[in-house]
Amino acid sequence: MLGKMKDQKLLSNEEIASFCSQAAMLFQAGIPPVESMGIMLSDTKSASGKALINSILEVCRTGEPFWKALESTGVFPDYVIHMLTLGEESGNLDVCMSSLANYYEKEDNIASGIKSAITYPFIMIAMMAVIIFVLISKVMPIFNQVFIELGSEMNGFSASLLKLGSNLNRYSVVFLALVALLILVYLFATKTQSGKRMTTRFFNVFPLTKRFYESVACERFASGMALTMSSGMDTFSGLDMVSGLVGNKAMQEKIARCKEALEKGDSFSEALSSTEIFSNLHCQMVAVGFKSGNIDTVLSKIADSYEKETDRRIQSIISILEPTLVIILSVIVGMILLSVILPLMGIMTSIG
Repeated sequence: MLGKMKDQKLLSNEEIASFCSQAAMLFQAGIPPVESMGIMLSDTKSASGKALINSILEVCRTGEPFWKALESTGVFPDYVIHMLTLGEESGNLDVCMSSLANYYEKEDNIASGIKSAITYPFIMIAMMAVIIFVLISKVMPIFNQVFIELGSEMNGFSASLLKLGSNLNRYSVVFLALVALLILVYLFATKTQSGKRMTTRFFNVFPLTKRFYESVACERFASGMALTMSSGMDTFSGLDMVSGLVGNKAMQEKIARCKEALEKGDSFSEALSSTEIFSNLHCQMVAVGFKSGNIDTVLSKIADSYEKETDRRIQSIISILEPTLVIILSVIVGMILLSVILPLMGIMTSIG
């Protein structure tokens, strides 16, 4: 379950979701944390997973609260610890664990979708670079030799490509260094926390991906607020908590204005509407949710709708990028080949 953990490194979204989901099932069955951790310990196969659960179990056996046991490991985010504190104090630990599992499952789905949307163009661009490099540096000299044997020479665009190919061969070390640099940039952007933050900040303002990240921020806001509400947190404190989770500066500014509207006496749905965090339809759902006492359920449904919209946007981005990159590659390769084949056909025709 938790086989990829490392000491003092925060667990991934997938690992947190897996842990919370299993713990929630045990808590909902009425099994106390000490016994629950013992059951999970016996079912865990990896050494790192056993070490984590065993450390939690040892703290639980001393009589400390469950959230204290998780905090002592140093591998759970502050958000998880804070939510569990509220859940344990309100007697809703099982509900809180289930909500956390749902929240981090959504986060993992978002992260996976974003990664796939970023990975595909990188792979295609790398393939394009390799194909073009081989054509210019290896294939073009062969055609040039054919031209020489026929008593002619390349000119115009084909001659420029041949010269570029010879330069690439001469400075192939530089080309390989650039390829290695691109790979390192990709790994930095997708594997490190600072790289992920920088990539997110860039795509939050990049025109082609801005709307997609706005949908992601709305989904995180709705999901986070659903979790805080189900844990017994008041609306104002929930907004403070969720502001640090959305990962979008524009959304954080809207949340700040939403808090100001609440301080002036507006209802939560009115504040959401005036700050344009949600659409009018979703704001009306929130108003009904407050009246019926099912606000956490309503927010979860809104989060699900934004999650579906996020998935659609990811598929839309990929569906646009795929043919676009293929067309660009086809046009470039076609231009390179035609630049030598057409003159070569002319020479062969004149000879014939």
